[in-house]
Amino acid sequence: MPGFFPAPLIALFFLPVLVGNVVIFASLIVVLMPLRFLMPTHDSRVAITALLIFLASTWCEFNKRIINGFLPQIEWDIQLPPSLAQDSWYLVIANHQSWVDIHVLFYVFTGRIPFLKYFLKQELIWLPFLGPCMYALDFPFMKRYSKEKLEKHPELKGKDVETTRRSCEKFRHTPVSVMNFLEGTRFTPRKHQQQESPYQHLLKPKAGGMAFTLSALGDRMDCLMDVTIYYPGGIPTFMDFACGRIREVRVRVRQREIPAGAFSRDYENDAGFRAEFQNWTAALWAEKDAELAQLRAMEKS
Repeated sequence: MPGFFPAPLIALFFLPVLVGNVVIFASLIVVLMPLRFLMPTHDSRVAITALLIFLASTWCEFNKRIINGFLPQIEWDIQLPPSLAQDSWYLVIANHQSWVDIHVLFYVFTGRIPFLKYFLKQELIWLPFLGPCMYALDFPFMKRYSKEKLEKHPELKGKDVETTRRSCEKFRHTPVSVMNFLEGTRFTPRKHQQQESPYQHLLKPKAGGMAFTLSALGDRMDCLMDVTIYYPGGIPTFMDFACGRIREVRVRVRQREIPAGAFSRDYENDAGFRAEFQNWTAALWAEKDAELAQLRAMEKS
């Protein structure tokens, strides 16, 4: 849809098509999901899982075409490593600013690496269509416990870690890209101030979730995809995206080696390794912060 159309009109056509795509593919995935439990052998269950992921990847490919068709004004400035493959296992991390980030990541990686799976809050399983669909696709749903609840119920300590490990065990048989927003929440100036973050453009990273994921998957992970997302026009809302107000998106993807000890050492109980891993994560985040500053400087020049 040409960019000169009024923003509300763009959203009026774009959103129903996007939602329709969700309903069609999510329904197919949810309807076929029970077959995985009915199959008599491990190989047949893996085959059904592969079919569900194929449908999800096709869904994302259609989303990409919908975005290109309705939002052609977006200029995509994307830099990628040369050696991406769909038969590898990747851990993907990124800075998090907006719900638009999720659409950007699927746009960038669909057809290039295995289907992205995000760590999600358990409450999202109740989302119409999407919740059951993400459950069928083995998205890891996380149940977080507050400090107060853990004090009252110490038996719950470590349960979220067990959930992470059980979820990641399912990824051993089919190539996958596990996505983790290390900040744990979207960046806002208020959160940045409350955290007293040492970074100019980022919140503090939470290394524990990434460490547990790597521990659970062992040496299955081939490498780390470190993604930096920048919106030159300012951080957009989803409605900015739907109305065609985003003019440019810049994405930088760096392929990084994962520390060997991350597959075998105990992050929770090994204080030395925990400090090493946190220092490595902090160094990644410092480099990302500098890259965001450079991308911002490019906009002003």
